[in-house]
Amino acid sequence: MAVVKTAVVQAAPILFDRDASVKKACRLTAEAAAQGAQIILFPEAFIPAYPRGLSFGTVVGSRSKEGRLTWERYWANSVDIPSPATEALGAAAKAANAYLAIGVIERSQDSRGTLYCTLLYFGPDGSLLGKHRKLKPTAAERLIWGEGDGSTLTVLDTLLGKMGGLICWENYMPLARMALYSKGVELYLAPTADSRDTWQATLRHIACEGRCFVLGCNQFVTKEMYPADLPGIADLANQPEIMCRGGSAIISPLGEVLAGPLYDEEGILYADLDMAEVARSKFDFDVVGHYARPDVFEFAVNERERGK
Repeated sequence: MAVVKTAVVQAAPILFDRDASVKKACRLTAEAAAQGAQIILFPEAFIPAYPRGLSFGTVVGSRSKEGRLTWERYWANSVDIPSPATEALGAAAKAANAYLAIGVIERSQDSRGTLYCTLLYFGPDGSLLGKHRKLKPTAAERLIWGEGDGSTLTVLDTLLGKMGGLICWENYMPLARMALYSKGVELYLAPTADSRDTWQATLRHIACEGRCFVLGCNQFVTKEMYPADLPGIADLANQPEIMCRGGSAIISPLGEVLAGPLYDEEGILYADLDMAEVARSKFDFDVVGHYARPDVFEFAVNERERGK
């Protein structure tokens, strides 16, 4: 079993600017690769932004003109799949000879009017290996993102191990986690926008429950990073200067913290993962193996694409 070097990139995009954010992601990918990283993870909604603090002019029963203009700016800078943005990210993964996973806001190719919070996976050859669309946006996220379906509960059988993940509070969904465990996930990616101390307990619990390595990744964002000409910028008047403090971390299959948590700055965390530790950790607990009770519990996942 190999030792795998992983990198978790805690950074902010160039908010609401897709092309500049792609360039920053490519630069940071190269920086991580220069340190030998074989898996490089970026946060949720890195391109073009996790729009923390913005209302999009919405209250129950009405929407404002400024909110629609803010949405238009967000939509215009979101990511088509495929597109020059995904080609550039794939090229960065190829140049790095690494697996690259990055959170983007995906623009629907069907309706052209729905956005999804999506995790993209690129291989060392630059190909787009898969994606996962967030199943359930949380609270006001439901105003701006559609819901994914079971067809993108992705676990990739890579040369480094079985890799998959869930986005932010999807990780609180026991059955969503079980779907990944049932596919044998060993490298569990958890990009997020949650910077609370309690999030660290979640990462460690998933590692212990799934007996997998967990890579948690968040942004570090300040209010001054938002574009001054954003139509809804007035929403931020009462927001703190540090909008998101981070909290990225890397956890072992027995819940030990290998790197982080990193707070209050941009940075890249690294850890060498001994993949044999996955097997060792399952000696006394295997959630879908000898600790499962299929005679008591039944589990099924609808993996059909919606509408098909």
